[in-house]
Amino acid sequence: MKKSVYSLCIALCLISCAKNKKEQLEASKPKYEANWESLAKYQEAPEWFKDAKFGIYAHWGVMSVPAYANDWYARNMHIEGSDEFKHHVDTYGEHSKFGYHDYVPMFKAENFDANAWADLFEKSGAKFAGLVAQHHDGWSNWRSEINPWNAFDMGPKQDILGELSAAIKEKNMKFVASFHMARNLQIYKEQPEKWLNDTSYFPYNPKLPTSSEDPLLAKMYGNISKEKFNKDWIGQLKEVIDNYSPDLIYFDSQTQKIPESFRKEFAAYYFNDADKKNKQVVFTHKEGEFPKSVSLEDFEKGRTNKITKDFWLTDETVSVGSWSYTNTLGLKKTDEILHVLVDVVSKNGALMLNVSPMANGIIPQNQQDILLEIGEWLKTNGEAIYSSRPWRVFGEGPTKQEKSGMFLDRISYTPQDIRYTKKGDTIYAIVLGWPGNNASITLKSFSNNVLENNIPKVKRISILGYDSEMTFTQDTEGLHFTTPNKKIDDKAFVIKLEIDSEKRL
Repeated sequence: MKKSVYSLCIALCLISCAKNKKEQLEASKPKYEANWESLAKYQEAPEWFKDAKFGIYAHWGVMSVPAYANDWYARNMHIEGSDEFKHHVDTYGEHSKFGYHDYVPMFKAENFDANAWADLFEKSGAKFAGLVAQHHDGWSNWRSEINPWNAFDMGPKQDILGELSAAIKEKNMKFVASFHMARNLQIYKEQPEKWLNDTSYFPYNPKLPTSSEDPLLAKMYGNISKEKFNKDWIGQLKEVIDNYSPDLIYFDSQTQKIPESFRKEFAAYYFNDADKKNKQVVFTHKEGEFPKSVSLEDFEKGRTNKITKDFWLTDETVSVGSWSYTNTLGLKKTDEILHVLVDVVSKNGALMLNVSPMANGIIPQNQQDILLEIGEWLKTNGEAIYSSRPWRVFGEGPTKQEKSGMFLDRISYTPQDIRYTKKGDTIYAIVLGWPGNNASITLKSFSNNVLENNIPKVKRISILGYDSEMTFTQDTEGLHFTTPNKKIDDKAFVIKLEIDSEKRL
């Protein structure tokens, strides 16, 4: 009897051990596999990102050293007859004696202060912030074991991305790393005459350093095999994910040049890493390089013209004419940037705004001033932006955006243009300018013509940042009120409308 009981116990123990081992094996398996069906199970737009709405990043690196023309200087300086080619020769000499790689020792970042940047971004009202990790020029702003052209081993000899990541996370902001390196690979080595028709950043030209067979120079200029390039592409992404845990990875265009198998591998690695770290991440695409089911669509210098079901992103720059710093850099006005932010948020999107630091690491004061003005506006009016969601209509007014997409013409809004957001039973009407003191305003979106006899009953209105009582009337033609007898804000102001959820007009 004792022997039978003993045998039974042994058997049960073996079964239990086998079950536990199976469970352990199942638990150790990656949650997401490198196929679109498995990856689609991930939430492509986490709630923190939908709530954040506004972020800042910076185009900065070796590209900032020439400070001439624009962020495509490194490409255009190799095009005979271009202004950049002439400038380079006149300033630095022939390319054979001074190539783009010779700018690297000049990138010293001697005044870079990660904590100062993070403090500025926080004061600007950004909820996520970061840096171009690698641009088209093959320069890595982190301590890389894969790419010798990196900020720790050359130039400033410091881990710029690491320092900034730590400083941003210390401020409880989410961290952004952007990657633009898909253009770096030269693909017309055998037909160099076709280079200008390609999206490669550097040319294969026997007369220029870009064609060098030296392993170090060949790496910077993308004069390597596709196999090596693709392996380095995924390797560097994993390196940044492992060491800096970015919450948002932004991809510039042309990522379709990377084989689909590598893109799937990246997404699976990123999602599984986030799962292990118990965090939610997001990455972008521009031209369909990744399915919308796994990534967020980005409209560079553009946006949609309507409310979309899928959340999206636009990246804009504080500057005019260049993403990176130049000595003649123009700047947008604060109200223009704020109007873009408001318009984007009203249509179910977010804005990531670029700044352009100088090569020494200083963000010019005129750029700082714009960011701080945005931050001051958000201090008063952020209630209508952060954690908001689109209303039934995005807005009204005379200014029209005819199409959706990237690289749209700049739009100038008027005080007659109004955008809407909501939170629960509260609707925010954001007026894009000051219409004047004691001006009569009608919110026409609260009319039968727009809402088709389903007009919410407004029980109270107020202006954010204005303490006095607001009076209004409401009928089937809209909601009517008069602005105060003193200016609230030239840039934009917010009408807060509290709704009686149980009543209709």
